[in-house]
Amino acid sequence: MRDRFIKATVVVAAALMLVTGGWARLDPASFARWTNWPDHQHFLHDAGVFQLGIGLMMLCALWWRDVVAVVLAGFVFTNGLHAVNHWLDRHLGGRDSDWWTLAIFFLIAGAALVARLRALKANDERGRA
Repeated sequence: MRDRFIKATVVVAAALMLVTGGWARLDPASFARWTNWPDHQHFLHDAGVFQLGIGLMMLCALWWRDVVAVVLAGFVFTNGLHAVNHWLDRHLGGRDSDWWTLAIFFLIAGAALVARLRALKANDERGRA
């Protein structure tokens, strides 16, 4: 019973993060009005992807028991969308190097996530042998 309550809470909280994060990313002006925040498109895009990343990590924590894999997945997802934000919003300011610097860390962390998942799979297969 307690385990179901915890899992349900994680799913509901993750859903709230995913919905509000998607809203901030896809319709920043509407989200700004609802939250009474300034309508700063790039800031709200970034806030949206960080909320999406939190929601994803919460769901990954229910699926994967490995903390490093969960954190890397959240970072890869969030930082990848953050790089996309900087590419799409480059006309709003920032430095020309912002998007590709973020993209480099996305690629490095993505490689680390793949390596971690492979290592976990190899350890699991050795444990069953």
